[in-house]
Amino acid sequence: MVDHSFADLSLASLYDSLNPWGPGDDFYLELVRSADSVLDVGCGTGRLLRQARAEGHQGRLMGLDPAAAMLVQARRAEPGVEWVLGDLRSRLWQAEFDLAVMTGHAFQVLLTDEELRTCLAAVRDALTPGGRFVFETRNPAARAWERWTPDRVHEVTDADGKAVRVRHEVRGGLVGDRVTFTETFESEGWDRPRVSTATLRFLDRPRLGAFLADAGLRVVEQYGDWGRGPLTPAGPEIITVAERS
Repeated sequence: MVDHSFADLSLASLYDSLNPWGPGDDFYLELVRSADSVLDVGCGTGRLLRQARAEGHQGRLMGLDPAAAMLVQARRAEPGVEWVLGDLRSRLWQAEFDLAVMTGHAFQVLLTDEELRTCLAAVRDALTPGGRFVFETRNPAARAWERWTPDRVHEVTDADGKAVRVRHEVRGGLVGDRVTFTETFESEGWDRPRVSTATLRFLDRPRLGAFLADAGLRVVEQYGDWGRGPLTPAGPEIITVAERS
């Protein structure tokens, strides 16, 4: 899940441990390998682009993220990637990329219609003709938020070898198409827990398609899981491949 807490430098260093490489990363890496120029929107610690460069990707790779702490992690490793602090409003885009991706359910932090339209218009401007935008959002029909309960505690070890425990708690369930939750980090080495509140938006397939069409992005493919399975009512994801039309 997307965590605004990771704007904190000490917590940003935990991000990859809390979110280990998985099938979704493999899915996106395959796409990045086949594109000459790639924009990663909300790149976080930059591990997708870092891995692509480490494997020998020779094209242009740009990671964009509004959290400076995350980019500190990104810049510590593979050279040759452009790391840009900010969001899609940070610059004017001029058909520079064959592929734009938005991973880690980052799409769901776009809460208002205006934010969505601004983001999608910028993505379209950033893509070359025929360029593709690939992202995922949780399928609202799967009701993932019902499993974000305080009894599910995730524990990792920080750089000092101390255990850090993370738990989530939803506040009020689904309200319209939004879910608000708290995220609590605790460690015996801290004087107090660190708590943040975030809201995610859950769009269904028809509404998602309408926003994309309005932005001049044509849906080419949609999947329900990282194995490219069909999109079903109970499927966990809505993984979308859209093309600049």
